[in-house]
Amino acid sequence: MKIIFATRPSALARWQTAHVIRLLQAAHPGLECGEHIITTKGDRVLDRPLPEIGGKGLFTSELENALLSGEVHAAVHSLKDLPVEDTPGIIVAAIPEREAAHDVLVSANGYTVSNLPEGARVGTCSLRRTAQILALRPDLTILPLRGNVDSRVKKVLNGEYDAIILARAGLTRLGLQAHISETFALNVMLPAPGQGALAVQCRADDAETLKLLEAIHDPLTAAAVGAERAFLSGLGGGCSLPVAAFAEKNNGTIILTGAVISPDGKQAIRLSAVDKDPFELGERLAQLVLERGAAEILEATV
Repeated sequence: MKIIFATRPSALARWQTAHVIRLLQAAHPGLECGEHIITTKGDRVLDRPLPEIGGKGLFTSELENALLSGEVHAAVHSLKDLPVEDTPGIIVAAIPEREAAHDVLVSANGYTVSNLPEGARVGTCSLRRTAQILALRPDLTILPLRGNVDSRVKKVLNGEYDAIILARAGLTRLGLQAHISETFALNVMLPAPGQGALAVQCRADDAETLKLLEAIHDPLTAAAVGAERAFLSGLGGGCSLPVAAFAEKNNGTIILTGAVISPDGKQAIRLSAVDKDPFELGERLAQLVLERGAAEILEATV
């Protein structure tokens, strides 16, 4: 059998798919794998912030269509890009071991948040990152930033921004970690639910592919990101919301921290909870932050 993977054209997406193929071929020596490159709406529309052009499924729907049509056997995504609701007929068959979930600052001048000049230009299109950086430095000028990871790094190195905020995982995967000037501690900037993790989808009725992908699934990562995504789902499920979450499995239990932050960074509701079941934990923490006033913040954001 030959497994064909759908992948986006960016360097990071290609790396992620190649990584999954390496893991799969290590688990199943001799397995033949191939790639089918698909350009998504999120790749094509680069002149507007992501929340303006749709949010859910911007980087995933075209790949899912290829799966459903039988054109490919599997698709690799950054888990944080994947809507929390499963598409009918498609299943997340494997979540490999997670890369570091932290956000980082990239600056040509080596700036950290504390020594950025007053009013410095910081690039990000994420409401979550905007909210948390403004909570630290309300004087900063936040500018939209789109494009692939490598093109974003070039923009800051060319002086279009004083600094930009990116996920550490993407930079590490592309060998660009030397450009990181500061890694944010989790108590300073909480990541997006699922950040640093990959999701491998296949058709729910494709028993052969499902069986092959089982070998690269990491239950610890799956439990942690399952709690994070259940938290996001409990708050409405939009990947463009100013919602952050991070979970870790420890001695049979999962510790989840979740937050909802107003876009200006002036209001934040951040709570933690512990449970054994990731989905019950995420849903319960979502209800707790809603009871503390998160609903008003989210309504004002939409």
